[in-house]
Amino acid sequence: MNKEKKIDLSKISTEQRNNNTINIDIAEPKEIARLINEEDKLVALAVEKELTQIGEAITIGEATIRNGGRIIYIGAGTSGRLGVLDASEIPPTYNAPSDMFIGLIAGGDYALRNAVENAEDSADEIIKDLNDIKFSKKDFLVGIAASGRTPYVVAGLEYANKIGAKTMSISTSANSQIGKIANITVDAVVGPEAITGSTRMKSGTAQKLVLNTLSTGIMVRLGKVYKNLMIDVKPANAKLIQRCINIVFEITSADEELIKKTLEETNYSCKLSSVMIIKDLSKEDAQQLLNNNNGYLRKVIDDE
Repeated sequence: MNKEKKIDLSKISTEQRNNNTINIDIAEPKEIARLINEEDKLVALAVEKELTQIGEAITIGEATIRNGGRIIYIGAGTSGRLGVLDASEIPPTYNAPSDMFIGLIAGGDYALRNAVENAEDSADEIIKDLNDIKFSKKDFLVGIAASGRTPYVVAGLEYANKIGAKTMSISTSANSQIGKIANITVDAVVGPEAITGSTRMKSGTAQKLVLNTLSTGIMVRLGKVYKNLMIDVKPANAKLIQRCINIVFEITSADEELIKKTLEETNYSCKLSSVMIIKDLSKEDAQQLLNNNNGYLRKVIDDE
């Protein structure tokens, strides 16, 4: 049984003790903050070493979406929560379909707010979870595990490879087990945590950075960004409606009355409104022009 197996934690990077914080338990509050901050400074540098692999994953992710597939994140505990978080932020940020990115966490939605620590040891659960969403070889599976050995993630990656899907691993442990399974390996080795084994800290931050970069990169490549503006933002509240107005002004320099009128006509599509204003086109003709350019606003605007 899994409970009876002895796991050698000494070989897992995330389980090492940190000599820099050995006296954190007797430190004053400001010193505690400083010690943690010093460790956090190492995270971006660890991610920087993995940029080539992350870039390759962006390429695969773009191709996956264009070919009708989805990006599926899987993980347990903190890793699983970060995957669900990243997936859930794509629809409102880029007005994307709710199933373009899907986050699966060991233990299900209950595990988002509650500890279900033994769920990560279930290799069978991930197969069921993947079957429930009709996972196929068209999809791109991203396995997230700080330790690099979580059975839920290992089994998911092995299953995805078996059916011919593309796979990626995100770990913060050197020479991770999941890295040996996935097509693309990201082992962002951040070093021992300030609190031994507390992988919600540096490891979690590193995973968040990688996921942010991956999903944002995919959205950029899909034409959902003009320069560095979120031109497909979903106008779900007053703040976001005002952001739409500001974005179209940044792009067109048109007067506010025209911008508001055009946005209302396009259901607050920044991209479509900008084309209508700059090209002086009807909504239908502007949409056709965007379609002819695969939705890339820069191509449309630069074609003067």
